[in-house]
Amino acid sequence: MSLIEQIRRSDGKTELFVVPPSQTLDLRVFAGDKVTFSNPEGRQVGLLSAPKADALPPLGVQGIDPSRGSAAAILFDERTEAGARETFVAQSEMELSLHVPGKAMEPDEQDTATALFVEVVRADTIFGQLPPPLAAPKLDVRIDAATAAAYEVKKGDYIQIIDVDGKQCSDFLAFDADALERGEEHGLDATTTRTLMGSSFSLPGLHAKYFDDRMVPLVEVIRDTVGRHDTFLLACAAKYYEDMGYPGHPNCTENFNRALEPHRVAPRAGWPAINFFYNTGVDEHDRIGMDEPWSRPGDYVLLRALTDLVCASSSCADDVDAANGWNPTDIHVRVYDGAENFTKGVAHRMTSDAAPRLSKETAFHPRTAPLCRKFEEYRGYWLPTEFTDTGAIAEYWACRERAAIMDLSALRKFEVTGPDAEALLDLAVPRNIRKLSVGQVVYTPICYEHGGMIDDGTIFRLDDHNFRFVCGDDYTGVWLRELAAERGLKVWVRSSTEQLHNVAVQGPKSREILSQIMVTPPHLAPVSELRWFRFTTGKIAGHAVVISRTGYTGELGFEVWCHPNVAPEVWDAIMEAGEAYGIAPLGLAALDMLRIEAGLVFAGYDFGDDTDPFEAGIGFTVPKEKPAAYIGDEVLAERRVHPRHKLVGLDVEGREDIAHGDCVQSGRAQVGVVTSAMRSPILGKTIALARVEPADAEIGTKLEIGKLDGQQKRIAATVVRFPHYDRDKTRVRS
Repeated sequence: MSLIEQIRRSDGKTELFVVPPSQTLDLRVFAGDKVTFSNPEGRQVGLLSAPKADALPPLGVQGIDPSRGSAAAILFDERTEAGARETFVAQSEMELSLHVPGKAMEPDEQDTATALFVEVVRADTIFGQLPPPLAAPKLDVRIDAATAAAYEVKKGDYIQIIDVDGKQCSDFLAFDADALERGEEHGLDATTTRTLMGSSFSLPGLHAKYFDDRMVPLVEVIRDTVGRHDTFLLACAAKYYEDMGYPGHPNCTENFNRALEPHRVAPRAGWPAINFFYNTGVDEHDRIGMDEPWSRPGDYVLLRALTDLVCASSSCADDVDAANGWNPTDIHVRVYDGAENFTKGVAHRMTSDAAPRLSKETAFHPRTAPLCRKFEEYRGYWLPTEFTDTGAIAEYWACRERAAIMDLSALRKFEVTGPDAEALLDLAVPRNIRKLSVGQVVYTPICYEHGGMIDDGTIFRLDDHNFRFVCGDDYTGVWLRELAAERGLKVWVRSSTEQLHNVAVQGPKSREILSQIMVTPPHLAPVSELRWFRFTTGKIAGHAVVISRTGYTGELGFEVWCHPNVAPEVWDAIMEAGEAYGIAPLGLAALDMLRIEAGLVFAGYDFGDDTDPFEAGIGFTVPKEKPAAYIGDEVLAERRVHPRHKLVGLDVEGREDIAHGDCVQSGRAQVGVVTSAMRSPILGKTIALARVEPADAEIGTKLEIGKLDGQQKRIAATVVRFPHYDRDKTRVRS
């Protein structure tokens, strides 16, 4: 199966292909097409070939590949700098193949393979071009701009609704076909769906269905490369245009009435539809607004019919506002046989203009899936929410009292290597990287010039010029590469996320469990001697691993890093050794409880790019003095003396639910916001982390958490020292 990602730009000429390791891109170009090959992370080999030597563009080191019987060129090699590019303009039609070699990286090595990019700027426009079908279509229907079409779908079959050129809405209707035969109309009902699913629109995962007015599910969402739609407004109708002064304007409702007439569906003045790609929302003043759709060319939603259906899809006719980017274009519908087996996923984009990457299963999924029915999408991966036989509370207690194992493979990993690796990291983070010894790990924020946090993460020192940065956001790697290029540093920052998957083994029995199965070289510390924020290498079940004494629970714990190919065997060895100690698998719900009690911050909740480390409660990561300058140092020095806000702990009275985003009040005035909150099982009370004004941050200060509008309902709270649990970190240091 090809893993090559493709995105078409909205200019109608540009295509971008992302070619991962061990994949080959076959590309046809035409006279006048401009082709650029790029090596964004550097040190990745790229091999270009063509059927005939005279067809190969004059790039790289030319030669003949006997194994392929073709002309070949080495575009890039192991010494290639990050961002290297090769460009040519095709003089005639030709076929090219780009191969990106790659091999498995051992966890204690750093020879990660990375993707190459190919950008093609076509001489002729490519509006209307479809992405390749997901399988052989049973039905292939183009819905021209400002029209609609009806079609029948059998139970189990898949429906792919494609936004051909981007920024185009498509209303979708579906009716129970058997009920229509009986003269009954039961179609998709947005209000019922939103009530049952608890969200404004359904997405792949646990809450993926759309229901009719009988609460019968008609379709399930399998894939969604956009993730932003409308499910509460009518399809555009004649009245909308008449009220704006456009009588007789084409509209989706009348188009639907005509398309559905042969199927004996009664016409309506306005159809309550599921409107894919329509970008609407409700603001804080309870006003419904909209803007241009988020969808790009080729984006799609893939549904599965849960019964025989009569469906209708439109290309919205609206050209008088931003609903379709002011320019209605085509929609395309493909139907695939139910025998196909499509993976579930939503799109994750590393940056806003990147190719969409559908959610993946981690290498530990074969072991977690049989134990879990609740998975959630987290930064491009499916991770367990909680396990079927335990649940979040039992998993929480397993970690606090015994041991727990959790899949955290979604963490992003970057190999930072080269003579200027230390200089780059010392410039990028507040921590003094020069003090970091080989085998040591340090936790750090990474900030913009204005002091706001890009991310937080841990830096491993593998050798004098070799580091590994583990964090939560793909953009961290992009930002580090840009910083290195800006400062002229000789360093490579290469993603190794797909080469390193990891589980955390946490809890008071974790050391005993791992000591039984981890074999380390004689010159390295065994697990029993591994100190806090140190790592060692060795083998588990005969497979190479790295073990670090790190975690996100506030308990004694470790993280085990291995290649995805051996992940199931590593999981089995840990679970077998841990059985006598009562080890349990642990999901994200329990992990969130553990980390809040331990005062550990989470991106998007406790910090963001408008939050500096002091406001995020991790001011200890910013030294008062550091020999070398670093990004944001002057701003952070000022914030140390004059903080804008402080992160505090709150003890909350009663058992009311407290949530992220709740306002914190002092009298009538809002003085802060709750960033994270939970009902603590071990403390027997509700606790929270909150960002408040410095004047209200003193321990013992009485505050209130405002619910509803912040004034009608108040819940008493007191500022306390945090972390709430194990305040002196004796357990994690034990």
